[in-house]
Amino acid sequence: MSWRVVIIENQAKLDYKMGYLVIRGLETKRVLLDEIAVLLIENPAISITGICIEAMIGKKIKVIFCDSKRNPIAEIFPHHGCHDNPAKLRMQIAWEQSIKDIVWRDIVSEKIRNQAEFLYEIECFNQANLLNEYIGQVELADASNREGHAAKVYFNALFGMDFTRSTDIPVNAALNYGYSLILSAFNREITANGYLTQLGIFHDNMFNFYNLSCDLMEPFRVIVDRVVYDMSPTKFDKDEKHRMWEVLDKKVIVDGQLQFTLAAIKQYTKSVLDAINNKDSSNIKFYCYE
Repeated sequence: MSWRVVIIENQAKLDYKMGYLVIRGLETKRVLLDEIAVLLIENPAISITGICIEAMIGKKIKVIFCDSKRNPIAEIFPHHGCHDNPAKLRMQIAWEQSIKDIVWRDIVSEKIRNQAEFLYEIECFNQANLLNEYIGQVELADASNREGHAAKVYFNALFGMDFTRSTDIPVNAALNYGYSLILSAFNREITANGYLTQLGIFHDNMFNFYNLSCDLMEPFRVIVDRVVYDMSPTKFDKDEKHRMWEVLDKKVIVDGQLQFTLAAIKQYTKSVLDAINNKDSSNIKFYCYE
């Protein structure tokens, strides 16, 4: 199974040869394509051959391109995620609202549970207890918006009472960058399973290409929050961005097994899609910590 996150920082030419990604820069390096899960191209001064792109799409490698400020701006999506893609799309279009409401309730409950667990770890006991109360109040489709109420309590506990997610500060830049990495991982898995990222179960913004990814990623946001909290960034430049890639190397437990975040996302994503199709949310494989 692929597991490497490869970051291209400097000017180089990327090519494919005999199963390897060949990186020709000041030095020539080779990485086995089967090991690569994500390729992050940070430097716009990169050239890449067509045969290399074809090989990476065939291996379902997530290729992310950055702008001159090293912020992700685009990624490659294959036209065909799996062999039965048309059948999967018909099922996705026909998903019933009732099961979508149930799954969204369970996803929100799990997200708040993860937030509460983290608050207990950093000894914010009053706020964690309040979040635990919210879990029992989550309704179908989270009609009472317990997610929003929990978010306010949670972020104020982590970053102070004056903190808001809309301000232009290093903490928010780090959070946004980390969330974009998680989002890209979900885009990869949803597409690989043959579904459209645009058609969500709760998010339905007509301008959002990643509604379903935004739905599924919610419980995994806390992995990003943990890294940003530990980092406490006073600036957000190259070094801080590279540290944020730690989120994909964190280990969590899924279905009783210790997994890297990317593997956990893969297993969880399939379980959610199967749960919707089978109209049974009880088998969703959420992650937990040791």
